[in-house]
Amino acid sequence: MATVNKNLSSYDKATIPNANGLRFGIVVSEWNSEITEGLFSGAFNALIDCGAQESDIIRWNVPGSFELTFGSKKMINMHKVDAVIAIGSVIQGETKHFDFVCDATAQGIKDLNITTNVPVIFCVLTDNNMQQAIERSGGKHGNKGTEAAIAAIKMAVLGN
Repeated sequence: MATVNKNLSSYDKATIPNANGLRFGIVVSEWNSEITEGLFSGAFNALIDCGAQESDIIRWNVPGSFELTFGSKKMINMHKVDAVIAIGSVIQGETKHFDFVCDATAQGIKDLNITTNVPVIFCVLTDNNMQQAIERSGGKHGNKGTEAAIAAIKMAVLGN
């Protein structure tokens, strides 16, 4: 498991570019909101901690993780953002729905990364159960939202 013995919230601020002056879009799935709100908090707080201004962070909600691709595309087209963080949570159920949503969401975000000049960070938990999601959205493994924010900052300044 990738998160064993790893705290997703750990970062060395000295190695992170200053985010002051950068604009970020955060698109948040309303499905599994107890998880996605924790991920949003982790991302938002890390961006602020690394110098981003609250006025330079735009949040949009979408119904579920499947809609993150469209929401991220619209964010890129409507706002001058330096990076987008797509936040979602899909938890394994009894049907193949999990596989279809996870695959489509990952492929859609990948497609945005190769067809636009704005990085879209994949912050979608794809867990086997709710406990795993809790542990990665502010629980014992830290917060994947924090990790996504650091990736967004690094990708926003890539090549500048």
